[in-house]
Amino acid sequence: MRFAVSGSYGHKYAFLGVRETQLTHWQMFKRDFLSSKPRLMCILVSIVLLGTVGASEFAYAQEAQGRSRQSASPNNIKSSPNSSAGEVHLLPVQGNISMLVGAGGNITVQAGEEGILLVDTGLAPMSDKVLEAIRPLSKRPLVYIINTDDSGDHIGGNENIGKTGRPVPTDSQRYAVTERVAASHAYIIAFQTVLDRMSTPTGQVATTPEGGWPNDTYSVPQKNLYFNGEAVEIFHQPANTDANSMVLFRRSDVISAGDIFDPSEYPIIDLKRGGSLQGVLDGLNRLKQMVIAADHQEGGTMIIPGHGRLSDAADLAFYQQMVTIVRDRLKDMIKRGMTLEQVKATKPTRDYDPIYGSATGNWTTDMFIEAAYKSLSGKQETSQSHGN
Repeated sequence: MRFAVSGSYGHKYAFLGVRETQLTHWQMFKRDFLSSKPRLMCILVSIVLLGTVGASEFAYAQEAQGRSRQSASPNNIKSSPNSSAGEVHLLPVQGNISMLVGAGGNITVQAGEEGILLVDTGLAPMSDKVLEAIRPLSKRPLVYIINTDDSGDHIGGNENIGKTGRPVPTDSQRYAVTERVAASHAYIIAFQTVLDRMSTPTGQVATTPEGGWPNDTYSVPQKNLYFNGEAVEIFHQPANTDANSMVLFRRSDVISAGDIFDPSEYPIIDLKRGGSLQGVLDGLNRLKQMVIAADHQEGGTMIIPGHGRLSDAADLAFYQQMVTIVRDRLKDMIKRGMTLEQVKATKPTRDYDPIYGSATGNWTTDMFIEAAYKSLSGKQETSQSHGN
């Protein structure tokens, strides 16, 4: 038996059919959802547990870094926040440049078919570990060492690491190799004043062995090399001392800044060796002109600082802004005739202390304010050198 269905009834039953289908889908969804609730609960619990573990790991890392920054070290040697229980770690940066941390000051490594170039050599006791880390990077030996200043955590490994080198003399460098050191020794390049201080410190016996002295110095604003298919430019830039150098690797687009830039603390100002707060700021401004950022001020030219993390243009800009603001505050207070004690009482760095400050160690916030005040006011004759 067949029944005729009008158009209106047809639409009505069609609507009921759709509704029935929707209800069926909803029942299936509820069934699947309820059956999946145990799995969802497991996922949610896992996320919460991972977040808790991550937070505790972050807190532990921050605490460990704080302990490392506050450890004192004598004789102009700065304890590195990158050091990790006497181990060194090699971090690829870009191009043929790597950053070696944990040996004192950060070490920049350029490696290629012609051999290895180092910027700074870290602490003397870490020399064997540094050599072990860089040896696999090239089949050719170490050729160049460039010192950014004469601090012990930057030149300590000069002798032990340098004597493993095998230079390739050129006409301009042959005199330095044959006269000052045996040919089986890497070139050690530094500004002339670094050699003067290491070899004949005023009124003292040289504490650095002759094998660790620079054997290829420069006294002009810039010295250039071409090594491993890359132009290497060395710039003299008075900052923490009057003899700082920074190194640009043009093809890799990496700058080794030395202690001109140290994002782990307030800038070191060694007044006895010609350093000044304005000199540090001049160095940071020069760096800012050299770096080129990629997208949104991130990436692009990479900066290997004297200590602390690998940085880019954004990190440098924040640090440079901090130094500028502190400089301007101190200059205003000095202009108003405030004494050093009065300046310290105002805590001119208090908004930056959680990031860069330290109450203990070999470079405290109080020491920074005192050195900065004296450098800006011209009262440098009673200053104390960093680490003493």
